[in-house]
Amino acid sequence: MTADTTTANTAPESVAQRISTLRRLARNPQAVITASTLMVIVVAGLLASVISSHGPSHASLDAINAGIGTDGYPLGADKDGRDILALLLHSINTSVVTALIGTGLALAVGVPAGLIGGYFGSRVRAATEWLFNLIMTFPGLLLLIVLMPVTKGDFRATMALFGVLLAPNVFRIVRNQVLGVKNELYVDAARVSGLPDRRILARHVLFAVRGPVVIASAFLAGTSISVQAGLAFLGVGNSEVPSFGAMIHSGFANLYVAPSQFAIPSLLLGIITASLVLFGNALRDTLEGSPRKPQPIVTPTPRAATGTSERAEGLLVVEDLAISYESPDGKPNEVVRGSGFTVQAGETLGLVGESGSGKTQTAFAVLGVLPPAARVTRGSVRLDGRELLGLPDREMRKIRGRTIAYVPQEPMSNLDPSLTVGAQLATSIRAVEPMPRAEARQRVLPLLGQVGIPDPERVAGSYPHQISGGMAQRVLIAGAVAGRPHVLIADEPTTALDVTVQAEILDLLHDLRKRLNMAVVLVTHNFGMVADFCDRVAVMRQGEVVETGTTTETFDAPRHEYTRMLLDSILDDTTTRSDAPPRADAPPLVDGPQHTDAPIGGKRTS
Repeated sequence: MTADTTTANTAPESVAQRISTLRRLARNPQAVITASTLMVIVVAGLLASVISSHGPSHASLDAINAGIGTDGYPLGADKDGRDILALLLHSINTSVVTALIGTGLALAVGVPAGLIGGYFGSRVRAATEWLFNLIMTFPGLLLLIVLMPVTKGDFRATMALFGVLLAPNVFRIVRNQVLGVKNELYVDAARVSGLPDRRILARHVLFAVRGPVVIASAFLAGTSISVQAGLAFLGVGNSEVPSFGAMIHSGFANLYVAPSQFAIPSLLLGIITASLVLFGNALRDTLEGSPRKPQPIVTPTPRAATGTSERAEGLLVVEDLAISYESPDGKPNEVVRGSGFTVQAGETLGLVGESGSGKTQTAFAVLGVLPPAARVTRGSVRLDGRELLGLPDREMRKIRGRTIAYVPQEPMSNLDPSLTVGAQLATSIRAVEPMPRAEARQRVLPLLGQVGIPDPERVAGSYPHQISGGMAQRVLIAGAVAGRPHVLIADEPTTALDVTVQAEILDLLHDLRKRLNMAVVLVTHNFGMVADFCDRVAVMRQGEVVETGTTTETFDAPRHEYTRMLLDSILDDTTTRSDAPPRADAPPLVDGPQHTDAPIGGKRTS
């Protein structure tokens, strides 16, 4: 694909994403109110010469201390006879320039330095930290006053210097964010694919740290305006430049004669700085995705049978579940439509389908941990007769880990590398059952032994990188079953493991299921695993459960064409099934030892 073609394909998508962000921002009341307030104030400053008939330096002896509503002076005049409205409007322009210079320089210096210092090696990080720590040792406000002869009182030069002094704050924020992002799997994938470091920093890392930078920019803008006003209040700088600080100083000296001269500029300065911070918060929430209120769940209507054999009620019942995400054009994109299944106590259900079929989204909906952008538009999820959809997170926290637990895939990515295995398990134990820390530690070793770890004491004292992938998966299972849950959802629990360890993990889950009489929902794309481990199967396709039934029924006589297609893709030419006659061109079975435990789609016949 040529560069021109790539640009043509990605440009509309980028435009759509920007449009989607603007639409979400427009639906945020806080963003709309603060942005509108700032826009009105800035536009008023730009139209200062049109709105006010006086200049900021124009003074009239006849207007000294004129009150509000005086002819020609809507907001009155100060003790020098200057129009307060004109001073306010021109002070807005000064504040806008101040914010742009101070914030712009802080970001221009701090963001690249933070990206470089966080992404590259320890020497680069040490050098950048030393430099910005040195800058932070300077007393900022005092330095600005001392260097006033150098800047010749020009507030623009002063704010440029202040922007450099603000850069360490931006540097620290960006560096800390980069340290947490640079080892993510998608960054490693970009690095392995051959992307240069500058492209990785610009396309992946910078995108991930934008939220904190946005909110920091709002604070920096407000800080720059406040510092410039403070210097003007102290009388430092060019007294001819209109400024909120100079107006407040003048009004303070005349407070008992005309309080409005002090109150009006103080109020407007407060509105500007508060609006900047609140708008930054709203923009940050929009970019990162703020939690949305749960959507009302529509009572499901009975669906037409699709060749399923669902039982009416069980320990876990999912009915007509639908999940959608908002697409870039603002329209809902339904990723799960009509998902439904039932799991009984002590039973294992295989939720199987290709990647993107909606298996994990369904599991997350059951657990109540869908991403903020997801919306459950209809359906029901009942655990032991209790409806879970729509429960507040406070109530769901009481259920997770105790009644329903989760085992994720890729164990190494789900263990904290800075804590020992024992410390993490103790935290899990205390989360489901409040107890002293010492008692939780005493329960760690028996729990590790319960999941088949031969040397629990050594493993408990080890860090995740010191144990194997199979051990790490056992640790995650131990944490999941610590609260003796009624339902365990295992999401591709053996994906990152070799075949031998996969069998051990499945045997462990099978043993725990029998000992705890626990229902297990195995989320997988591996039909062989389903055949070996599951009592029943639910097949998902494009967000919908198209077939359910016992494992034997599904493998021997699949009813849906999609299930037959999946089974055909894993069964060899010598395998026969009751739903299809043997192929005429199938090779005859060879003489020799008969492998009675050979897998039929992974199902042992012995």
